[in-house]
Amino acid sequence: MTSSKRELIEPHKGDKRYVRRDEDGQFKESDDVSRSLSQDVRKQAENESKPGQGDRGDRK
Repeated sequence: MTSSKRELIEPHKGDKRYVRRDEDGQFKESDDVSRSLSQDVRKQAENESKPGQGDRGDRK
């Protein structure tokens, strides 16, 4: 099973989120931007990620 690319949405002003969609276009996974970025700083990734998959590892 392959993961879809993350998409940045802003449902209302000041609430930016990274989301993934399933095959039907429904939201499969959602993360708040500030939480996603703060967790990324705290942890060293073991894997290198592909474009659009930044939460799956580090970009080099």
